[in-house]
Amino acid sequence: MPDFERSRTAEILLVEDNPGDVRLMHEAFREVAALHRLSVATTGAAAMRYLRREGQDKAAVRPDLVLLDLNLPDMHGLEVLSAIKTDTSLRRIPTVVFSSSLRREEVVSAYNLNANSYIAKPVELADFIRVVKGLEEFWLTVVKLPGS
Repeated sequence: MPDFERSRTAEILLVEDNPGDVRLMHEAFREVAALHRLSVATTGAAAMRYLRREGQDKAAVRPDLVLLDLNLPDMHGLEVLSAIKTDTSLRRIPTVVFSSSLRREEVVSAYNLNANSYIAKPVELADFIRVVKGLEEFWLTVVKLPGS
């Protein structure tokens, strides 16, 4: 693992409306000790404002990775994914669907909309930590990201 990969804080946008899952994600990233900043959007509209740096999010930092839940209160996560992947200024941001849904149609739809991966959301903290460790290792250490 090259040293330069760890010298920069990874910017992660978590799009998640469930406070328990947000808490689990914070805890899991603390456990893996990843050098990161986790920003949270609790609705699809809030995520798009953040990504487009609109309104109160004018100073938002472009994320290196988006973790996207599908079941959001205002718009379905697949709509958010479509908006990200059809926007020429956003489409290169790796977007990982992180959902409790294992419905084949949703998995296929996510990949058809160019999701970078689809991960089933674990329930137990130990499993959550294991998955986040894999996310951190692959997306924030191994992969060369396009950057901002």
